[in-house]
Amino acid sequence: MDLFARSAEARRLNQPLAERMRPQSLAEFIGQEHLLGAGRLLGKLAPGQNLPSLLLWGPPGTGKTTLARLLAEAVRAHLVTLSAVQAGVKEVREAIAEAATRRDQYGRRTVLFIDEIHRFSRTQQGALLPHVEAGTVTLVGATTENPSFGVVAALLSRARVVRLEALGEEALLQILRRALADRERGLGALEVTIADEVLAEIAALAGGDGRRALGVLEAAVELARGDGLPAGVERAHVIEAAQTRTLVYDKAGDEHFAVISAFIKSMRGSDPDAAAYWLARMLEAGEDPRFLLRRMVIFASEDVGNADPQALVVATAALHAFELVGLPEGALCLTQTAVYLACAPKSNTALTTYAAARKLVRERGGLPVPAELRNAATALARSMGHGQGYKYPHDFEGAYVPADYLPAELVGTPIYQPTTSGFEAELKARLEALAARRRR
Repeated sequence: MDLFARSAEARRLNQPLAERMRPQSLAEFIGQEHLLGAGRLLGKLAPGQNLPSLLLWGPPGTGKTTLARLLAEAVRAHLVTLSAVQAGVKEVREAIAEAATRRDQYGRRTVLFIDEIHRFSRTQQGALLPHVEAGTVTLVGATTENPSFGVVAALLSRARVVRLEALGEEALLQILRRALADRERGLGALEVTIADEVLAEIAALAGGDGRRALGVLEAAVELARGDGLPAGVERAHVIEAAQTRTLVYDKAGDEHFAVISAFIKSMRGSDPDAAAYWLARMLEAGEDPRFLLRRMVIFASEDVGNADPQALVVATAALHAFELVGLPEGALCLTQTAVYLACAPKSNTALTTYAAARKLVRERGGLPVPAELRNAATALARSMGHGQGYKYPHDFEGAYVPADYLPAELVGTPIYQPTTSGFEAELKARLEALAARRRR
């Protein structure tokens, strides 16, 4: 037995610090008080209590896998763990068959934990449905992606979506201090010394990820010991251990949509500081600059429009300029454009005008073109009355003559409603002056 005990101890010591410090009970779990606090959804689980099927949605390092294990233990259920990256329908069916046997022969419930469940295909997710509905298994899925994008609607309706938040600085500091103090699983036996401000630096570099925080701490301690110091961790060790700050970002996932949304809303809200920040965050995380440039070209028409017609010129010029210079200098073109768009006067009349015109087309269909507006380039066309009655505006004062250009059924229907923002105020004034001439 001593041999087996030594072998188990060796395996434990070779595990990363983050693995060794996984909480052993819900009482040890740090963070997510909105779920585990008194009176919350998962705060009062007891042996024999029913655990609903859950989809744990949150960024990396927030405790999704650990929480699934602890929830199963809390209700005395058997836990089966599958990874959506490695498992298929075969493994799912085997797990469900074993769960049915476990229930029928021993009266014990099974929690089926599927990590990265969003990577399961629709067929694989569909294989779970009848068994989740029948209660053969309690499903707990973990995902870093918005379940609305990666999980089929039928499965969403049978599980509760639980949002785990990125860990705050205080929670990360608690995790780090526990690891420094724990003599059995953590670094307590090394009698590490580390200043509070250095510990705070690790928490800041972790970006809300508890696993990364412990990884940086472990590497920094090793660096300090290699320097021959009495395990005194300094800021230089932390910076070297971290290498670079981790930016939570997925170019196809929820964080992608969250950050690009913040970027566009910052420009729309005329906040150049915020626009520059979100832009830099996306570029530093590896976002495709052309995607950002295309979004800014759209924004120039959708949100600035004729309040500043130059905005579209600036945005398209930035797209061309980036193709010439690329990164890193091309980031300057993007930043200049983002700041310009944020500071520009705003009008969304390009959006509202097209929407109004499209609505009329879809409701009324292809109304006939008035005869006077039709092409009269041929003798046949002219013999059919095309172009007759058309008045050439340049033949009149101010290049304007009152006339109707809409189909007869739509004459008088307002479509373009100019604002008083920026240059569009001048367009509004001109249209009002022309309307006055028309009335006269």
